[in-house]
Amino acid sequence: MAAPAMITTLTNLSIWDGEKHLDANALRLNGSQIEQIGEASALSQGARLIDCRGLTAMPGLIDAHVHLELNPDDKDPPDKTDLKIAPIMAERAAAMVAAGITTARDLGGGAWLELSLRDAINRGEAIGPRLICSGQPVTSPQGHCHFWNGVAADFEEAKVVMQRQLEHDVDLIKVMATGGRLTRGSKPTDVQFGQDTLSRIVDFAHAHGKRVAAHCHGTHGIHQAAIAGVNTIEHCSWVGAQGWASDYQPDVADLIASRGIWVSPTVNRGWQRMLDNTKGAVLARVRSAYQNMMNAGIPLIASTDAGIPGVYHMDLPHALLVFAQIAGLSAQQTLTSATRDCARAIGLGDQTGTLAAGMAADLLLVHGDPLADLAVITDPAAIWARGRQIKLAI
Repeated sequence: MAAPAMITTLTNLSIWDGEKHLDANALRLNGSQIEQIGEASALSQGARLIDCRGLTAMPGLIDAHVHLELNPDDKDPPDKTDLKIAPIMAERAAAMVAAGITTARDLGGGAWLELSLRDAINRGEAIGPRLICSGQPVTSPQGHCHFWNGVAADFEEAKVVMQRQLEHDVDLIKVMATGGRLTRGSKPTDVQFGQDTLSRIVDFAHAHGKRVAAHCHGTHGIHQAAIAGVNTIEHCSWVGAQGWASDYQPDVADLIASRGIWVSPTVNRGWQRMLDNTKGAVLARVRSAYQNMMNAGIPLIASTDAGIPGVYHMDLPHALLVFAQIAGLSAQQTLTSATRDCARAIGLGDQTGTLAAGMAADLLLVHGDPLADLAVITDPAAIWARGRQIKLAI
């Protein structure tokens, strides 16, 4: 017979629920869920009490784009998946949740090791964030990340790749709509599939109940992905002949907004170099593109592309400080992009991303008010992930 779930009441809190500060001072956690939010006097009976004076509770952070298989210390992509890497991937997942990342979307691997880790975390056999996994991305012959074995020359071959992912119980489909920088011979400006093929890939995934994330750097590929109706555009770099963010097209942005597509811009901690280079032209272009997208009604969500060279899996809290400066976001906008909005974008808005009764007990306790000082998220005082206490340093 299973042991009864532990009930914990956190008292004397300030509470930011992912949208606003609440007129309440206590959270009652029961097993993996938030049972109630209210006044401590009404939520204390039969519970372990933790005095959280001086702290703010907020939803756990979400990184919408990671690769647990990739080693950030490697400058080159792998020739193929190292099947012995599973324990290292588990260590990366544990480091992520210890940093306050309670949910992450893994958007590519070669041997479904991240899915096995996802399942182990779900069973309570490993420590890590809730993982949403795409498996092998659909790509063109010699296309971006072809080393992950999702190669397809046309829709019929793409269907075979997607059916293989479905058989492995992926959560979504990833498609490479353009080339990328990580793969030799692949160009970010180049599209990888014709419009008909890309649209049929998206339609097939949707018909099987799977969302689609599309890797897009060049503007032509961004346009194709918007026409196809993907759910999220990864990177959305607006790459043109003059480089990064040099080919922003308002009509394409309007199409993205009208179709309700989210943009996952993968701003990582290393982008600080753009902020430090005051004479650089790229920063001004990127800032303009982000502002124009937001003005067009396109929501941006937090993501880092963790695993690529120099981008470490646990660095989202620090990356958010850079994201805020580059995109011109307030602290509240930044945090919403990494909580409520990110959860909605990846299909988990009914489970996590906000603090409310019945939602998952994914939360951070931070010193002071994160809306006044965003940097407090880099050193949380306590962390729970689906009710599992990860850290408690009060």
